[in-house]
Amino acid sequence: MKAVTFGEIMLRLAPPGYLRFEQTNVFEAVYGGGEANVAVSLANFGIPALFVTKVPDNPIGQSAVNEMRRYGVDTTYMLKGGDRLGIYFLEKGASQRPSKVVYDRKPSAISQAKQEDFDWPAIFKGADWFHFTGITPALGDNVAAAVLDACKAAKAAGLTVSCDLNFRKNLWTSEKAGQTMAQFMPYVDVCIANEEDAEKVFGIKAPDTDIVGGSLSHDGYKAVAQELKNRFGFKAVAITLRGSISASDNNWAAMFFKDGEFHFSRTYPVRIVDRVGGGDSFAGGLIYALLNNFANKDALEFAVAASCLKHSIEGDHNHVTVAEVKTLAGGDASGRVQR
Repeated sequence: MKAVTFGEIMLRLAPPGYLRFEQTNVFEAVYGGGEANVAVSLANFGIPALFVTKVPDNPIGQSAVNEMRRYGVDTTYMLKGGDRLGIYFLEKGASQRPSKVVYDRKPSAISQAKQEDFDWPAIFKGADWFHFTGITPALGDNVAAAVLDACKAAKAAGLTVSCDLNFRKNLWTSEKAGQTMAQFMPYVDVCIANEEDAEKVFGIKAPDTDIVGGSLSHDGYKAVAQELKNRFGFKAVAITLRGSISASDNNWAAMFFKDGEFHFSRTYPVRIVDRVGGGDSFAGGLIYALLNNFANKDALEFAVAASCLKHSIEGDHNHVTVAEVKTLAGGDASGRVQR
């Protein structure tokens, strides 16, 4: 088994603890990004993972490459070129104060990439799965064209293709997102979204749901998944369901629609250490489980447990093992000391 992900890796700079931007003169540095996070999750779970991107040919770009190598990700196609590595600043929220993200990513190396930079038939040789998110094509029409090339090549090579819609309002409008993302959907087998993405990208809203108030309707998300399948012909749809009590406490669950059946996971009450990468860890867990032929309900529970654990881990990546995830998915949520 082998998985390929394509996207941007960024330098994340955050004040220590829960300090606000205005309070700090120190920023802690880590690396992360949607598809990079998924590749790290899969590598941690023992799935050979190849991450495709473009980084600048300087020490910061090399540090990003080294980060991925550190966790066992294949960096053969982390290409060099362009002007700079994208940066994002994160201020972690607490209680009723939300987290904030400020992007400083223009013009990042990957946003300057050209279609001819990527030899997709060579990249996909021996691979079984291709994953991308809605963040990558939002970086520019040239990058969107590369994503489309990748989707076509992946299907021609017989890979399963997954897409996390991952709408980012700071990168593009809903109208532009819908127009661009629609062209990829005929090639996608597994669509992953959160409780807002389907509405923001494709105008498909869950009835009887109040995201701000934390009220999420199961029947409403069944309707969303069914409409996504009807419109685009997906083989499976997964939707993460975050009940936001505050920035510190969430209820975390998900739904999976496959083979004509709807499955809802158990709900975990989560005290958040770092929620960035939560959706990516869900995608990584789901891909791992489906590659290993888990039953649909078991695949969902594994993915939700993996992402539940991620909320307890600092940084973008999910540093957990298959055994740890299976323990939680099996019902042991006690958090007792392991001796």
